[in-house]
Amino acid sequence: MTLSRRTFGKLVLGAGAVAPFGFVRTAIAQPKAGDELVVGIWGGAQERIVKEFVEKPLLAKYPGVKVSYVLGGTTERRARAYQERGRPSFDVLYLNIFESRQAVKDGVTQAPTDAVPQFANLYDLAKLGGYGVAFNPVTIIYDKRKASKPVTSWKDIWNPEWKGRIAWPVYPGAQGTAGLLMAAKVWGGSEKAIDIGFEKVKELKPFAAIQGSQDQVFQMFDQGVCDLSIEFGSFSRKYAETRNPNLEIAAPVEGQAAAMNVACITVGTKNQKLAEEWVNLHLSEPCMLAYANEIYYAPTVKNLNIPAELKSKLVLGEDVGRMVDFDWDHVIKSQPAWTSRFNREIAG
Repeated sequence: MTLSRRTFGKLVLGAGAVAPFGFVRTAIAQPKAGDELVVGIWGGAQERIVKEFVEKPLLAKYPGVKVSYVLGGTTERRARAYQERGRPSFDVLYLNIFESRQAVKDGVTQAPTDAVPQFANLYDLAKLGGYGVAFNPVTIIYDKRKASKPVTSWKDIWNPEWKGRIAWPVYPGAQGTAGLLMAAKVWGGSEKAIDIGFEKVKELKPFAAIQGSQDQVFQMFDQGVCDLSIEFGSFSRKYAETRNPNLEIAAPVEGQAAAMNVACITVGTKNQKLAEEWVNLHLSEPCMLAYANEIYYAPTVKNLNIPAELKSKLVLGEDVGRMVDFDWDHVIKSQPAWTSRFNREIAG
């Protein structure tokens, strides 16, 4: 009989009273000096945080182990992971919410298990596609000086006062995907009835610009090129506090579009134990709070002591359940056709 890892774990836990822990973990090689864990992650703040709160305690526990990084966006490392399927050079790979779910289905990365102790404390949404490490929902951002009233609904984007002042995000990025899907949803469609989404976005033309990155759209706000866009609320809040106090981050009544960074352990990793320990440290309170403090990434685990001054700036508790999630299988399958249509009808 072949046992899945989860089934094996449950049997082991059930036999815990009679089986010594050392016995139940012998199937996985223990870390030793000279082992190297390869981590694919974004640069900037996220790189700094994991080096401080994940790498340091990991190396303190396992002297002689090395951690190396492959930095950048998910496009390159996702493509590399797929090319290396079954013989990965990555041990831990960070992907976005829909890439991670697809990678599990494609046999590139592992489904999450309770071999990572903090798995038990993850929100349900954060157990899909790997180990969610940060909620960073996508929402509307705008210059509050240019708004006749606060933006409280996704439908407010169609208020004529924003005509010609919108920087619409490129598709299929996370922001562009959220914008298209939310446009469809609030106007009576869905990811499976996307036509209304395309038609409503086309109504917003002409755009001030099509924005291709977070840095680009923030520069557009700084330079007065645009007054409204769709972005990650987390980074936008930090930008508003440090560079542009006129920026407002909306909390639409229909909810913010779910987005999440996910730590994924590759199928075939030779450093299973190290990878699980890495992920568990990432989900620990010091790392989660560092994310929250520095870039307002909301924790994905429930067992944290979050300072009161941070709570109003994060997605927590019941608000996690109010984020709008989608059928990502359908979205991914539709992506090539939707990309072509976006370029032809909206960006063109």
